[in-house]
Parts: sequence; C-alpha cells; structure tokens
Amino acid sequence: MMVRVPVLDLTDLDPEQAAAVRAPRGPVCVLAGAGTGKTRTITHRIAHLIAGGHVKPDQVLAVTFTARAAGEMRNRLRSMGLGGDAGQVQARTFHAAALRQLRYFWPQVVGDVPWRLLDSKFPVVSQAAQRAGLRASTEMVRDLLSEIEWAKASLIAPEDYPAAAARHHRDAPCEVDKVAQVYAGYESAKASADGLLLDFDDLLLHTAAALEDYPSVADEFRGRYRSFVVDEYQDVTPLQQRVLNAWLGDRDDLTVVGDANQTIYSFTGATPSYLLDFSRRFPDATVVRLERDYRSTPQVVALANQVIGAARGRIAGTRLALIGQRPDGPEPEFAEYADAHAEAVAVAGRIQTLIAEGTPAAEIAVLYRTNALSEPFEQVLTERAIPFQVRGGEGFFQRQEVRQAVVELRKADARDDLPDEARSGASLISLVRAVLAPVGLTAEEPAGAQAKERWSSLLALVQLTEELVSHDDELDLSALLRELATRAEAKHPPTVDGVTLASLHAAKGLEWDAVFLAGLTDGSLPIFHVLGRKNAPVDEAGLEEERRLLYVGVTRARTHLSLSWTQRRLQAGGDYRPVTRSRFLNGLIPDESAASRIAVEVPGRAETPRPLCRVCLKPLIGTYATMLGRCRRCPGEADPVLLDALKEWRAEKAEALRVRDFVVFTDTTLTAIAEQLPTDDTGLAAIAGIGAKKIEQYGADVLAIVASRVRATAQNPR
Repeated sequence: MMVRVPVLDLTDLDPEQAAAVRAPRGPVCVLAGAGTGKTRTITHRIAHLIAGGHVKPDQVLAVTFTARAAGEMRNRLRSMGLGGDAGQVQARTFHAAALRQLRYFWPQVVGDVPWRLLDSKFPVVSQAAQRAGLRASTEMVRDLLSEIEWAKASLIAPEDYPAAAARHHRDAPCEVDKVAQVYAGYESAKASADGLLLDFDDLLLHTAAALEDYPSVADEFRGRYRSFVVDEYQDVTPLQQRVLNAWLGDRDDLTVVGDANQTIYSFTGATPSYLLDFSRRFPDATVVRLERDYRSTPQVVALANQVIGAARGRIAGTRLALIGQRPDGPEPEFAEYADAHAEAVAVAGRIQTLIAEGTPAAEIAVLYRTNALSEPFEQVLTERAIPFQVRGGEGFFQRQEVRQAVVELRKADARDDLPDEARSGASLISLVRAVLAPVGLTAEEPAGAQAKERWSSLLALVQLTEELVSHDDELDLSALLRELATRAEAKHPPTVDGVTLASLHAAKGLEWDAVFLAGLTDGSLPIFHVLGRKNAPVDEAGLEEERRLLYVGVTRARTHLSLSWTQRRLQAGGDYRPVTRSRFLNGLIPDESAASRIAVEVPGRAETPRPLCRVCLKPLIGTYATMLGRCRRCPGEADPVLLDALKEWRAEKAEALRVRDFVVFTDTTLTAIAEQLPTDDTGLAAIAGIGAKKIEQYGADVLAIVASRVRATAQNPR
C-alpha cells in the first residue's frame, strides 16, 4: 500500500504551535491552555514526523480520554490523509486501544479461555454488596462502584484498600473493610462467571500484563507502534500510565499534551504528577507552552486568568497566562439572587433574550457543581417551553422510548439471520433506523409536543450512531450497544438541540457561545466536604481542585459569561438556610456594591406587594411560604389522604407525558392544594405556581380529585 506523505502548511500555526510541531523526534511536552488549539498542534506534529520520514502512519498511536475527543482527532487526521483507514494513524481512547490489542493477543497469552466485556458493573457490585451484608440501595451501589473504580485506576488491590483509603482521605460510603469486602466479591464474581467477565479497567490491566510478562507480545507490539501521542495528559491515572509505560518500553518517542490547571478528576484516580514530572523523567524533552486563546473573548480570558491566578500549590507554578486572540466582547456578568428559583427564572429570561437575538439554544449552557442543582432550571425552562438537555443526568437513558429502543437493538444483535455486513459501518446506520421505526422513528417529524419529544430521542440515537460510525468505520451493533451502556452508566446522553444543563465535570472539553455558571456558593463550589467537617482542617488540595473546576467552567464560554449565586438554599424539610457566595469570587467582581444587591424580585418584573399569610395576614417571606400561602409556623395541615391521591395522580400523569414529577406540580404546590382545597379555577389560580397553562392542562383533574375527597370526608366525618 502506498503511503501518502502529507504536504505540511504551517503558515496557519502561531509561533508556539509551530515550535511544538517542529520539535525533533523524541519526548515532547506541550503545556496547552484552554482554547489554544492543541488538537491542531497534535495532528500537525504527527504529520510532521511522518513527512520527515521518522515514522510511518500506521506506526503512530494517539490516545485520549473520550470517544468524542478521539473522533475529533481522527477527523482532523483524515482531512490530512492520515486517519480513518487501514495503514493510517490510529487515534483511540485508552480503553478502545487496549480492547483492540487484548483481542489480538489474548490467544497467545491466555489461550482458549473465553471472555466478554461486562455491559454494566452495577448488578455485579449490587450482589457483592448484599453478600457483604450491606443495604444495596442505588446510592450505596453507585458509591461502592466509584470506590472500586478509583482503587483499580490507582492500582490498589482489595486487601490494600483500607490503608489506601485512609492515606488518600477517601469519603467511603461505609466502613472501609466492608468496601474492601465488596471489592473482593466483585472481582471474584467476574472470575467465577461462565468464562471471564472483564470491565474497562481490566482491559488496561490485562493489556499491561501481556506486554510486561510476555516478551514475544511486547516485541510484536513495539515492532508495530513506534510513536505515541497522549492528549489530556493531566488526567492520566496510575493504571493508564502503566499501560503507556508498557507500550513504550525503553523508547522515548512520546508527545504529551496537557494543562495541570485543568486537573479536575483526582477523585477518579487521575493525577497531574506524570505531566509535572515529564521533564524529570525525560531530561532532554522539548517543552512548549501554548497560551494564545482562540476560543474566548479577551474579557472571558481575563476573568479566567484572575481565577487561576489565585491558585496555590505545586500545580499553580505551571499555570498558563492565556492571551485572548478574539475581538472584544461583553464583560462577564455577576448577579446574586434570593434563592434558586429566582436565579433560575432570571437565567431563563436571559436565555430567552439570547435566543431572540440569534444565539442558537444549542450554543447556550447552564453549568453547576452538582446535578442536584439542575432541578429549578429544568422546571423553569420547561414552563417557558425552552428546549434543553441534561448532560450528566439520568434523564435521556431513563426515557421509556430510549429503554424500548435499546431492548429492540439488543434483540436485533441476538438474531443469527443478519449478515455481518449489515451490522457494521454505514449499514449499521440503516439497521438502527429500521429497528427503531416500529418504536416511533418516522421519516418526518410528527405533530404534537409529546410525539416530537419521543421522535427526537430516537433520532438522537440514530445521530449518535452516525457520529460513532464517522469516527470508527468498523463499529458494529455489539460495539454500539456497549457504547450506549457505557454512556448510560456515565450519564452521558447524546447531543440534542436545546440548552445544555450540565455539571462542571460533565462540561470538560466542551464549549458554548453563552455560559451561565450558577449556584456559586460556599458549600457548592467549593463543595462542602473540602471545607472541613467539625474539627477537621480544610482540605487544601481539594480546595485547589475546586478552584480549577471554576476555571474550567469560565473557559467553556466563547462570548457571553454570567456568574450567579443565591442568598439562601432550600433544605430537606422545606427550611431555608443562609449561604454565602463562593470564596473564589472574592476580588473578581468589578462593582461589588452593584453585584452584592439581593435580587429578591426577578429582574424585569415590576415591584409588587408581598402576598399575605392566609392565617395571620402578615407578609409572606420566602418561596416556600409564598407557595403554601401561609407562614411556616402558622397551622395549615394538609389532608394526608388527599395529598397521597394527588401524588398518585401526578406520578401517572408524569409517566404518561414522560416528564419528571415536578414538571407537573412540585410537592409544595400539591401540599398547598391539599391544604387550601380549591373548588374552581379561581381557587387554583390563587395558589402560587399555578398559572393559566397549568390550569388548562391539569385543572379539571385536580379539582375532581379535591371534590371527591371533600365529598368522602363529608359522608364519613371523623
């Protein structure tokens, strides 16, 4: 096969990018700040090595951490004639590369022992937890799963977990000995199954062991791959570094790219130490710093530099001072609100303005520290009919039509009458469309809001298949199902058209025209457990990682950036507690006096008198009291039978509409109905949170339920 040698044009590279590209063969470390064009630099360096005759295209292995990032790299390489085909550069995730290698070398290393990839770790961990005597609630199993993944990524065996957990200050979900017992039980269950079950970490462990323990395997692999590129090197775990070491052997043809100031995954075992120590390991390494930011406006860049400029510790010494390359844009906005509902209403209003001015909804994001903060934004955006998707949430993969679609795809995969060529590549897309047609995927978008939502979910699965096939023409139906299972477990839905709601962790690697950073309070960002508990000191390393998380959030914005926080937060039980804005905002706000005013009223609304308590006639204070129509301490017991009936009706309605319960009515609204017993639309409208649209949709049902309970009580008084 004739190798196409690329003709390089470096005129579109800045001086630092060009220096990284032209660096001699050998160890190269590229410290690349957010938006500095690292993917362009990586791909041009690969092309430079090939054009100079240092390496053939199929001798290069480039690895990164997400399928999306690997796909972007393959597309760039393909446009240069270097990626996507046999005999070309391979760009994959660590796990995808290990899977490919393990399948090839398994017969040499293990023989004919069968193995398969574990679709979901959850049920296996759940069974191990039950055998250990633990209550296997969903939350407990997820926490145990996270601890097991951290331990394996950190090369920690079950018997070593208790000591390691203490050394690393892990917030274990139960006694550390119990976690170790569950961990050991999980590993035993995989080994005692019908053949071996391997999880994604096992792929890396077995691949490293094959290269370390079998010289013939190592020789064959190292004869094939001679040059390595690692993206996002600050996120490498000890397990991934072990695999990289096994790949390299005693060679040094390695290019790494990373930014220690974007290290935000330490809780998963990732460590920036390999990036920080690169020059120590390779004294002759070329080190290049990329600081010209082509993503964000100078105003956003200036704020990002201020955020990271306050960092302390070893990583802070590597910080990059970004230099904005785009034209000027608006200054970042800062705002404080009375509570989360007021914040959500204000953000939704700003989003409506941006959309009206021409910013696509898909180019807008609301980012927060924890997924628990998404609910008020989901509620308000739903009420205003603003389309949105929750990235990092469970919503997409829990939708009835998506679950049904996956079931049908699994049935198709199990069929033995489908030829192999119909299960992979471009044919896979046609197969998926055909399988989803009976589920509701029509050629044209249907009428009706609910039908459109169902159709959009199914179309998103097809579009995800198209995206994956464009990145890997060998993708087959089994691999697609594994990808869907992985995304469901990682809460990583496909992209749909609408505003993105995401945690800051889930937003890593993404960017939008407009970004709203919400809920920026102490206890949220920084998260409460790094601030010290009881007499425990502040976790300084954890605090700095939280600061880096804010830096990542700021650098997701291209043009519009808004940062907001609340004066108080609603707790379980309906009580509010005061909170303070994030300490990371100190010194960032240009006009402290203007930004620190409490926006009790949503901007744009006229001043209105506070509603009065229907019991004591005093002004109501707070969203909860306003919703109930009475002061918190005034009597107003809800009819428990009626409240249960209303909740049962709400659950049925939400399931029928395929929305979350609170989208129909919140618990507080149902409590107010059960207390006030409205008899007509006027009575419903008097309850805060029930507008004309809600009355039109649900008013008749609610009034019928209330009337039925009132009649029953009158006929059978206590």
